[in-house]
Amino acid sequence: MSGETAKAKKAAPAAKLVRDPERTRARILEAAKAEFAAHGLGGARVDRIAAQADANKRMLYYYFGNKDDLFLAVLEDAYAHIREAEKALRLTEIDPPEAIRRLVAFTWEYYLEHPEFMTLLNSANLHRARHLDKSAKVRTIHSPFVAMIEEILERGRKAGVFRAGVDPVQLYISIAALTYFYLGNKYTLSAIFGRDLLSPRAKAERLAHMTELVLGYLFKT
Repeated sequence: MSGETAKAKKAAPAAKLVRDPERTRARILEAAKAEFAAHGLGGARVDRIAAQADANKRMLYYYFGNKDDLFLAVLEDAYAHIREAEKALRLTEIDPPEAIRRLVAFTWEYYLEHPEFMTLLNSANLHRARHLDKSAKVRTIHSPFVAMIEEILERGRKAGVFRAGVDPVQLYISIAALTYFYLGNKYTLSAIFGRDLLSPRAKAERLAHMTELVLGYLFKT
């Protein structure tokens, strides 16, 4: 093999990355999500992210800037993913009580199936959300979500089923908190109370309990 042929073969992967920027960007983002979820912002290493993404650091910096910018991109992508999944539930087309049941169940199941989402939020909070504070994208993502919950609550109120004056943001924070605290402290709570909080029975009981709490608050008495 001639020297020129060998050089051409060596250059091929780099050329491929340039020709497919969206796939390269997606690989870097996925690798970064895994790295930040495993090690937090402080412990994450750009070298490991680049290696896992089969890219080089130059490409990483080209697409995302520095490590902090990459962390923000991961957070924005994580929020976009959960909000898009919620949108697919089409909750505004469902009877209000059933819509709330499905939102509670979805939130519970999403946190169970995506533990990296919780660890990313933990890392963001550790840094006092200084990355999210500068993100207009995150606020844009959440505005329709809040409007959706508000619409469900208003339909329930007009139907005489739900109480009036419920803040949709407070309601969602409560729903998320019921899931987040339980799963975020599952090992300590299991040890303290002598229960396996991740057994199938315990998870089913938890979902039923959360749903009853939320709907009990919303139903008009």
